Amino acid sequence: MRFGKAIHREWLLDPNITFLNHGSFGATPKVVLDVQRDWQERLESEPIRFFKRDFPEAIEPIRERLASFIKADSQDIVFVENATMGINAVLRSLIPEFSPGDELLTTSHVYGAVRKTLDYVADTSGATVVEAYVPFPIDDPQQVIDAIVSKITARTKFALIDHVTSSTGIVFPIERIIPILKERGITVMIDGAHAPGMLDIDIAALDVDYYSGNCHKWLFAPKGAAFLWTKRTLQPKIHPVVISEHYGKNYQLEFGWVGTRDLTALLSIGAGMDFLEEHGIGEVRSYNAEVTLKAREVVTKALGVPFGAPTSMLTSLCTMPLPGNPAATDESVLRLHDTIFDNYQIEVPALKVNGELLLRFSVQIYNELSEYERLAEVLTELRAKGILG
Repeated sequence: MRFGKAIHREWLLDPNITFLNHGSFGATPKVVLDVQRDWQERLESEPIRFFKRDFPEAIEPIRERLASFIKADSQDIVFVENATMGINAVLRSLIPEFSPGDELLTTSHVYGAVRKTLDYVADTSGATVVEAYVPFPIDDPQQVIDAIVSKITARTKFALIDHVTSSTGIVFPIERIIPILKERGITVMIDGAHAPGMLDIDIAALDVDYYSGNCHKWLFAPKGAAFLWTKRTLQPKIHPVVISEHYGKNYQLEFGWVGTRDLTALLSIGAGMDFLEEHGIGEVRSYNAEVTLKAREVVTKALGVPFGAPTSMLTSLCTMPLPGNPAATDESVLRLHDTIFDNYQIEVPALKVNGELLLRFSVQIYNELSEYERLAEVLTELRAKGILG
């Protein structure tokens, strides 16, 4: 087997931990970290030359390559440290355009930090955040569409929709959702935190206004590597979260320099893409999807719970309900995670979605089915002890 234990040594992952949570922060292959380390040494050898000459020259081929990968024009892409930062840049730039009574639409599967950003913008502008309730478990993608459409009003000004939800791991049918929103004159941003590398992205085919995505998850780049895509006509109004010396000049210059920071993660995006391509994009995706479906069957059968979503809505992330559909609090979420980690050395996140306690796992090519079989055994034991309900 090319993947699983045979490839695990290519990461720095602790061999004593069963790591089933690639989705939260990713895990960077050693070979990519080596490239980043080379860039860090180059930076420290002559910082002025690095920031003024080396980085501006070296980042352009990476921008071009990433643009080609997501089928976009490179001049519409800027780099940020994470997808949430890209979303912050857009929403906070648009505060002057929102007025009391305007509605900012999202769903109940929105990422927690993004929901906080929406709350901040609403509090600042007087707008209101409207959350479309998307059920989970879910039976059909149409339920996502119906939930969003049901919350559209004449006051809906902006919509922020996930491509792949962090909380449930399901793929939203954005190709069907975006046209519905645009036909009603609503500005649309896609939170693509998990999508790059996991899914084919065709920005040119999406009539979207903004798209923010991470490179440190499924593109194998180091932490601190993400991008923001903005429709050309809208770029003059969008500014980075940190305003610096190029304010008011243009989109590329403003985001290109926001003060001193470690830019080496961005310069290592190409190495992450190399790693993905060397192992075969199709092969990586197929392996992850196959293990995800098999693992879902093993774990849900052990718990006696239904699947969380149809196969067509899953990729490399899978979330499942727990027996008895226990209510979630911040304390119960932390307690379940810590119980599994501290007692069994399994890293898997507990989550709160629609008020219920859920468990999510990720699959990356360093994982294999036996690890999820072990998770099923642990959950069965916890259920017998009354911990899971």
